[in-house]
Amino acid sequence: MYKYDAIDHQLVNERVAQFRDQVRRWKVGELTDDEFRPLRLQNGLYIQRHAPMFRIAVPYAMLNSAQLRKLAFIARTYDKGYGHFTTRHNMQFNWPKIEDVPEMLAHLAEVEMHAIQTSGNCIRNVTTDQFAGIAADEIIDPRPLAEIIRQWSTFHPEFAFLPRKFKIAISGTQEDRAVTWFHDIGLQLELQNGEIGFRVIVGGGLGRTPIRGQIVREFLPWQHILTYCEAILRVYNRFGRRDNAYKARIKILVQALGVEAFAKQVEAEWAYLKDGPATLTQGEFDRVAAHFGAPAYDTNVDESAFNEKQQPEKAFARWVDRNTHPHKVAGYAAVTLSLKQHGVAPGDITDVQMEAVADLADRYSFGELRISHEQNIILADVKKSDLYAVWQAAKASGLATPNIGLLTGIICCPGGDFCDLANAKSIPIATAIQARFDDLDYLFDIGEIDLNISGCMNACGHHHVGHIGVLGVDKNDAEFYQVTLGGRQGNDAKLGKVVGPSFSANEMPDVVDKIIKVYIENRHVDERFLDTFDRIGLDPFKNRVYEGRAHGKAKLAEKEAA
Repeated sequence: MYKYDAIDHQLVNERVAQFRDQVRRWKVGELTDDEFRPLRLQNGLYIQRHAPMFRIAVPYAMLNSAQLRKLAFIARTYDKGYGHFTTRHNMQFNWPKIEDVPEMLAHLAEVEMHAIQTSGNCIRNVTTDQFAGIAADEIIDPRPLAEIIRQWSTFHPEFAFLPRKFKIAISGTQEDRAVTWFHDIGLQLELQNGEIGFRVIVGGGLGRTPIRGQIVREFLPWQHILTYCEAILRVYNRFGRRDNAYKARIKILVQALGVEAFAKQVEAEWAYLKDGPATLTQGEFDRVAAHFGAPAYDTNVDESAFNEKQQPEKAFARWVDRNTHPHKVAGYAAVTLSLKQHGVAPGDITDVQMEAVADLADRYSFGELRISHEQNIILADVKKSDLYAVWQAAKASGLATPNIGLLTGIICCPGGDFCDLANAKSIPIATAIQARFDDLDYLFDIGEIDLNISGCMNACGHHHVGHIGVLGVDKNDAEFYQVTLGGRQGNDAKLGKVVGPSFSANEMPDVVDKIIKVYIENRHVDERFLDTFDRIGLDPFKNRVYEGRAHGKAKLAEKEAA
């Protein structure tokens, strides 16, 4: 992974000193709350429902063991002993004191971490596939280019105050696991006639107006990626609305102009930048790529013990089935440590667990870790001969729930328990559903289902692309939940369809149960939930969840009759 040079250290240390002074000036009244707001946001600091919230960057999902131990130290020293991994790979602390944040930033700087560009109207954390560099279906490793984009975007003077937050995702695999179709800019690496380049997608996003992005350029040689992204952002900065926060995203601009007109604007702007100083050279690429070389893999891994252990130990075999993933190097696997233990808020991790995971990384995975947008932790390079030992250690730390990709492996935002923007709580809904489906045999029988929960239309829980999506809504000052079905990420990414009127919190476990029963009753042998949904459509699910209850036209007719 990338290591700081002298310039990086200077940049981050100067930012720490700058923010320390800004906090001091705010405390003594030299800065008003309004003046302080953009400054704290640029350093990852929100004011939430009960306390400040501090968000720390994990660029393109990569951490090392020393960094995770530092996060553990911060959790127990300045917070309540835990942190929360977000759907953008970042770490979030929910209970810091504002006056402590400069000290927290100073500790982070010691291990080459910061909170820059995790919040505010700027280019946010650049993300990619959590299996980048090791995925069996990888075409090109996206991490060097993700790092180059991160460096370019950090403190870019033209884009420090965008109309709204801006997110970039890069995929380098055959199957898109970075959700590129639903980012402001989605970049899909491709190989054409021996040349590396990008398919450029613009205008995707979830939130209040969920939109799948559109292709503005089918193939862009990699050398031009910075200048082309700059052209896109210049067009957005120039034409993006600032009169209405809900209409300020680039997706709205692309829709308003039309993708062809938008692409023409980008090409016209790019004409001023193409082949300019920001054009990448092979030398610069090689300099950055050198930080992402392959570790010293064992070329002679004995898998016999691993294979033998799976036969008698059903629990281990289940964990291997759900929580390990193919690796491009023979004898190795990627391991997902589940942060979806039943009864625990999805994505939460204690300081003790962080220390345990750091130990596992040092012992079994070359000291490196990944964070997924599904809010789990990955050990990317584990020998298959070590899997049993890793499983036992993970189990002892509460990190071995074999539910990756299953119904209870829920993506969930902090919701109304913490977030000031939320219309409804998310975590109690997640825990109630996990309690209802607390049977591993049944979960394995159901098979692959993504259940995503957001507490408001900002969609931090990515509910729009869940196979089952749950959205918290405010209905007459009460918390209700709208359900969508059929959403998905990947190459065929699409938005879910709204089932109908919303449900109360108490109804949600029953609603999910009814949806699952419809699937089981209608599925063909080995047919996934999504395949069944696509085949039979929305109506059978809708009819079941509203059985005995008027909805749609029937409800309207009842009102008219009354």
